[in-house]
Amino acid sequence: MLGFIHFADNLSAWFGKAFAWLIVLMAIGTGYEVFVRYVLNSPTAWALDVSFIMYGTLFMMGGAYTLSRGGHVRGDFLYRLWQPRTQAKVDFVLYLIFYFPGVTALILSGWKYASRSWGYGEVSVNSPAGVPIYQFKMVIVAAGILLFIQGIAQVCRCIIAMRTNRWVPAREDVFETEDLMMQQANKAEKDAHP
Repeated sequence: MLGFIHFADNLSAWFGKAFAWLIVLMAIGTGYEVFVRYVLNSPTAWALDVSFIMYGTLFMMGGAYTLSRGGHVRGDFLYRLWQPRTQAKVDFVLYLIFYFPGVTALILSGWKYASRSWGYGEVSVNSPAGVPIYQFKMVIVAAGILLFIQGIAQVCRCIIAMRTNRWVPAREDVFETEDLMMQQANKAEKDAHP
C-alpha cells in the first residue's frame, strides 16, 4: 500500500507542478493584452478565452496534487479533535459514499462532454476569434482520472491509519516564504551563538 501511496503522490505532484507553469503563461498573456489594449489601443480577440482555458486547466489539473498534500478545504472543527483511527474511519466512509461516485461521474460525463465537443470541433462563443476549445475538454477526463488514482491512495492512507492510529504523511514540498525566512533566521542565530 505504501508503494501505491508514493506512486500516486508522485504522479499527482508531477502533474500539479507541470501545470502550475500555466500561471507564468497567464501572467505573460495578460500583460501582453494589457499592453496592446491600453498602450497600442489594439485589443486582441483571443486573450479572454486563452486566460479562461489556462486557468481552468490549472485548476482542474491541480486538484489531485492538492488532495495528496491535504490542501483541500475541510470543516474540521470536530475532526481535528479525533484520534487518527476515527478520522480514518470517517474519511474511508466518505470516500466510498461521496468521493468515488462523484469522481466517477466526472470522468464519465467529462468523456461524453469531450467526445461531443471533439465531434463538432467546438470553438469558444465568448469572442469573435473562435478559439478552438474541444481539445481542452479532455482536461476534465484527465483530471478525473488523476483524482481517482489519488483517491485510491487516500483510501490506502485511511486503511493504514485505521490499523496503526497514525497517518502516512504526505511529502512536504511547498513551504510558506515566512516559514523559510524564520528557519533561516533561527539557523543564523544558532550559528552566531553556538
